[in-house]
Amino acid sequence: MDTRALFDRHYFSKTTFVRGTEVFHQICQSHSSGGSCILEIGAGPANVTSAFLAGIGNVTGLDVSAEVRNNPNLAEAYVYDGLTMPFPDRSFELCVSNYVLEHIVDPEHHFEEVSRILKPGGFYCFRTPNRWHYVAMVSSLLPHSMHVRLANRLRGLDEDAHDPWPTVYRANTRASLQRLAGTNRLLIEELRMIEAEPSYGASHALLFYPMMAYERLVNSSEFFSGLRVNILGTFRKLI
Repeated sequence: MDTRALFDRHYFSKTTFVRGTEVFHQICQSHSSGGSCILEIGAGPANVTSAFLAGIGNVTGLDVSAEVRNNPNLAEAYVYDGLTMPFPDRSFELCVSNYVLEHIVDPEHHFEEVSRILKPGGFYCFRTPNRWHYVAMVSSLLPHSMHVRLANRLRGLDEDAHDPWPTVYRANTRASLQRLAGTNRLLIEELRMIEAEPSYGASHALLFYPMMAYERLVNSSEFFSGLRVNILGTFRKLI
């Protein structure tokens, strides 16, 4: 069932509505000076965040897949083992990851590496799912093969869309992120919880309406903020 009209009526046509991706990009831009050296972790073959970052700085891409070499928005592209980042200390003013932390098996090492390659006073901006949102909870209970079959279909993505990577959610709560920042000389500038349009309801109205009701509920009060879908984080490296 085509739900585009539902998204337009309840979300995209509203003058006050801002997509979650736009909010994330605004955060990245606010922590970048003109011509910044930016590292996008998990850049992949192409995505809207790479294109946006290329407009505000010089972007190097890093990924575990060689597909990153096909990303047209990168000045340089590197493939790595998912652990040690192939850059000298203090290489970047800004690191960015968009839906990457949920796939990181060793988050302690990840944040240690981010801290190492950031210049003093540099920022790490990330967007990642909240472990306590229903989408992440269901995803963590499903075998990855089932997740692959369902995730893109529920979001109404094209058949040629990239399959989701395996998720582990080891850094996907505010408490975990606070601990990881504290042990790696990173100061928390912001941990913002957001719930935007219910993208997993794109396949059918029977999913869209209850997911919209959930969105309205968790956005009705900060009391429910811990149940919102995404964490938008900004960490600053201590001098």
